[in-house]
Amino acid sequence: MSIHETMKRRVQLAAALVVLGIIPCDGLFAQAPTTSKTKGAHAMDNFKKPTDAELKQKLSPEQYQVTQHEGTERPFNNALWNNHEAGIYVDVVSGEPLFSSLDKYDSGTGWPSFTKPLVSENVKTKTDRSLMMSRTEVRSAHADSHLGHLFDDGPKPTGQRYCMNSASMRFIPASKLAEEGYGEFAHLFDTAKK
Repeated sequence: MSIHETMKRRVQLAAALVVLGIIPCDGLFAQAPTTSKTKGAHAMDNFKKPTDAELKQKLSPEQYQVTQHEGTERPFNNALWNNHEAGIYVDVVSGEPLFSSLDKYDSGTGWPSFTKPLVSENVKTKTDRSLMMSRTEVRSAHADSHLGHLFDDGPKPTGQRYCMNSASMRFIPASKLAEEGYGEFAHLFDTAKK
């Protein structure tokens, strides 16, 4: 069976599981594991961003507004700001790995905050001049999802605060990394346990 046929079958299975309510719709966008040319980076070579119509259908209204129209969810009233479980955070559209719980901290802002990306190639920044000020917007590199903003008031050693929206990410517990196709990151949490 070719890689293309395997991917097609996985997407069909995932769609069926969404319809049956077994997995949330954001799980449909997670990528199957492939080999990567970049050491330690989850391969995104075969990712093709869904159309706007597909995104409207697959994402919740809040996920769509945040990721596609630079929305911001309410602080202290979102799924991941107070999550203390070990694992990684991936883009809700593409499944590209973004951040690790090992770099998450309580910034007191009510949004998930991180000191650095898990895979720097999957995170890009650009200048955001909305709201009559200049800020640094953070987007996913492959899905081009709006994630949040980067500030320089974070803790040492980076001094950075990646202030992200929960609606733009999906959390994968460390215990399910291999099962979800992110086994390459499991060793990070094995080391943290010791």
